Order: sequence, then C-alpha cells, then structure tokens
Amino acid sequence: MIPTVTDPWVVLHRPNPRAKLRLFCFPYAGSGAAVFRTWPAGLPETLEVCAIQYPGRENRLDEPACCDLKALVASLAAALPPYLDRPFAFFGHSMGALVGFELARALRRSGPGPVHLFASAAGAPQTPELQPLNALSDDGFLKRLCSLNGIPKEVLQNEELMQLMLPVLRADFTLYETYFYRNAAPLSCPISVFGGLQDGKVGCERLEAWRGQTSERFCLQMFPGDHFFLRSAQPLLLESIAEALQPHLG
Repeated sequence: MIPTVTDPWVVLHRPNPRAKLRLFCFPYAGSGAAVFRTWPAGLPETLEVCAIQYPGRENRLDEPACCDLKALVASLAAALPPYLDRPFAFFGHSMGALVGFELARALRRSGPGPVHLFASAAGAPQTPELQPLNALSDDGFLKRLCSLNGIPKEVLQNEELMQLMLPVLRADFTLYETYFYRNAAPLSCPISVFGGLQDGKVGCERLEAWRGQTSERFCLQMFPGDHFFLRSAQPLLLESIAEALQPHLG
C-alpha cells in the first residue's frame, strides 16, 4: 500500500505499488530527496525508491533543520511504519549512512529491520570523525565543502542561495559531528559499504570498520571518484545495489 496522507518525510519520485521491496534513501548533509530523483530509472521495476526528506530543505524549507541525530531518528521511526508493510532496505550517503544505521537499530526494538544496509562514503559509526568542519568559520566551512566537491561552483557563487543553505549545512554537520556512538549488538542484516577511490575525507580503514556492525555478510566496494562518487559513478553504484538486493526482488 501507499499511505493516503501526504507524508513530509518520504518522497516517491516514481510510486510503485506493486514493488516487492522498498529502498529508503537517506541524503548527505545539505541535500534533500531530490538527490535520488533519477534512481528509479536505474533500478529494477520490482523495487520502489523512497527518498527521505529532512526538514529545512526543498518542500520542507519553512521548517527548522534538525541538529540532533537522536531526535531525527525518533521522528523517522514514528513516520515510517505505514511504509514497512513489505521488505525494505536502507541506503545512506555520508551523513545519511549514519542516520540509516541508527534508524535500523531503533526499528529492531519493535519489529523487523531492513534486509540490507548500504553505507556509502561514511566511516563506521564507532570510528571518530577526523576532520570536523562545523567549528570552522563560514568561509573556512564553505571552502572545505568546496574542496570535497560537495557544492557546485554556481551555487557557491550565488550569495542569496548560500544564505539559505548555510543554516541547513551547519545543522547537518552539527548533527553528524556531535553524534555519540553507543555499543550494541551488531545488526542482523548484511551491510554493503561503498567508498570513493579519490575520497580525501573517508579512508579504507574507516570503511572496513563497518564489518563489526553486522553478524551477517559484509562487502566493501570502491568506486572511481571523490566523496561524491554517487553522482559520478551512479550507474555502477545502482548496479551493485540491485545485485545485492536481487534475492528479495523475485
């Protein structure tokens, strides 16, 4: 079923009521559900892409951005049950991987969790963030984001647009960088981790550390590209996701 009430948390760019599995996609810091708008065309027809929309951006621009991961996860855990009437998986990129991981932990307390967790461009949650950005000045903060190839130059040069984006970016990085990891049993679903070969922010050691977060299969795959390889290597990334989920797609 598709919930009949408009849900601000979930964007279905291509609704698929016959899907056998739902893939919930969690955006990276400063971004929104639109990041995943082209994904349905590159994934199997028996899968429905459910893009998560955080407050403070796109169609939720009039809401304050959340700067506390625990509160964000609690809100998502309350919002998603109408969508959990069939198997589901989680994909998160950078900050989104951490959100997906903690949400998987929260959901297992009350019912089935995801059949697969995909963590992209993110160090394992028990490893420290080595290059915190939120303490930097606005200029330093934006320069560092620019060096990661996270913000297009035309956006950086638009002062009005950047004034709108900066509070959201600050809130997201506060959420990400103030996260406190708590030990718990590993997840009972497979975890696939993706990294960029030219990523200067997250190295292989922190990616490999995700292995300790699952009691099932673990896979690490590297793609050509920097921290935002999900754009430059999208076809390869979607192919890997589809292959991992094939047993659940019929």
